[in-house]
Amino acid sequence: MSTPIEISPSSLREGRWYEYVVRFALGGAATVFAGLISNRYGASIGGLFLALPAIFCASATLIEKHEIRRMREAGLEGKLRGQQAAALDAAGAALGALGMLAFAGVFWLLVERSVAGAFVAASLAWIFVSVTAWFARRSLRAVRGPKRTAMSRAAGPASADIVPPDPL
Repeated sequence: MSTPIEISPSSLREGRWYEYVVRFALGGAATVFAGLISNRYGASIGGLFLALPAIFCASATLIEKHEIRRMREAGLEGKLRGQQAAALDAAGAALGALGMLAFAGVFWLLVERSVAGAFVAASLAWIFVSVTAWFARRSLRAVRGPKRTAMSRAAGPASADIVPPDPL
């Protein structure tokens, strides 16, 4: 019924070295940019820019590219699967963003009492909200059933063979 959460280190081998360089460079550039904003306008404004999802942008395009390559190796076009895999990653990022909101709110409320305590409480809030959102989405999908997109309907019944399972 439900797919357990698992870690797959084999996915790391699918990436090319330069793809990881791009991810790290974008993440580092976003951090430097947030630091410059913080120096100029203060930490609260800089913190808003630190939440920039720079790595997500790179990851979404790489996920699509990897899925297309995998499907082509299997003799299929794979464009639809690549787009769906990137969309699935975006859904996970949105659920994670809810957790980040909880983290920021709890940290903001508690930081004046204790920085370490605020960090621990905010981290627990992040985990709780993110996992709860993940399970809520899984429950809703189980009740409603898998949704076929307009693209998969247009592709016909054969597209069901290339639609990725929804781990969220």
